[in-house]
Amino acid sequence: MSGQVLGIVPARLASTRLPNKPLYPLLGRPLIEWVWRRVEEMSVLDKAVVATDSEEVAEICRALGAPVEMTSPDHPSGTDRVAEVADRPEYRHFEFIANVQGDEPLLKEAHLRAAIDLVREGRWDVGTCATPLNTDIARMDASVVKVARAASGRALYFSRAPIPYKRDEKPVGEELEREPFLRHIGIYSYTRAALHDWVALAPSQLERLELLEQLRPLEAGLKIGVAIVGAVDPGVDTPADVIRIEDKLSEQGATTFA
Repeated sequence: MSGQVLGIVPARLASTRLPNKPLYPLLGRPLIEWVWRRVEEMSVLDKAVVATDSEEVAEICRALGAPVEMTSPDHPSGTDRVAEVADRPEYRHFEFIANVQGDEPLLKEAHLRAAIDLVREGRWDVGTCATPLNTDIARMDASVVKVARAASGRALYFSRAPIPYKRDEKPVGEELEREPFLRHIGIYSYTRAALHDWVALAPSQLERLELLEQLRPLEAGLKIGVAIVGAVDPGVDTPADVIRIEDKLSEQGATTFA
């Protein structure tokens, strides 16, 4: 299925774990700059814009040549911010919308493409990604979001708890046909209708319990496809993450911009 893709990078300052996150310096440059420079090179997107309620963030992005859309400061989530921009007249011809997280300076285009391809197939309302989760420590970590999916790729549930729970250490049959332990990656693509339906829903009980907004559309019956991708570099949520990301950027030789 063809159809143009609009990538929207939501960027807000009101982060609780890392204050003023989009402005936080990585190797002397603000986080939002690293994210934008990666996003603008992605051929999978027909157009990309930054969505923010901060004039300070907007000024930095405009200086980079990034299109900026100012949004309401009252949005409860990045999805709502994305939906506000996607619904503006100048963007209504885009058939698919991608939510490109503003704290992922090492985002791989192949991962974003995998999520977009899911909705382009026409089988899914929403596309997202997951990567194999191979350590018991990570499975038990409540900060790591897990997803259980059907053999078809359909998301069954997202949780901070270890799902699926392996009750017995004995082998399951001769072999596991697929990796059942998966870490969810916060990349989303939507059909325009699905994005509209998502933000029109009231917060659900499961969402409020787990503090995971993707449970809202799942509980309401939207079909979420999950693509399995390779290793994923972490996003930036804490000062410790900043150190790890700076090391990764240095390893890649991405220490300066022209």
